[in-house]
Amino acid sequence: MHDHTYKIIELSGSSSEGIEGAIQNAISQTAQSIEHLRWFEVKEIRGHIKEDGVAHYQVIVKIGFTIEQSMT
Repeated sequence: MHDHTYKIIELSGSSSEGIEGAIQNAISQTAQSIEHLRWFEVKEIRGHIKEDGVAHYQVIVKIGFTIEQSMT
C-alpha cells in the first residue's frame, strides 16, 4: 500500500443546466491540464437570476489530485 500526497486547488464551474453540470464542467476542464484527479468537495453553490428564473448555476469546488512520487 502506498501513502499519497495530495495537492488541492479551488476553482469555479458553471452551467445553465444545473449544479451537477457545473461540477462536471469544473472537473472536465481541470482534467485537461492536470492528471491524477482523485476527489472534489463542493464549497459553495450560487446562481445567476435572469427574467425571474435561474440562468446559470455556479459552484466553487476544491479538487484534490495526487502528486507523482519519483521512484529513487
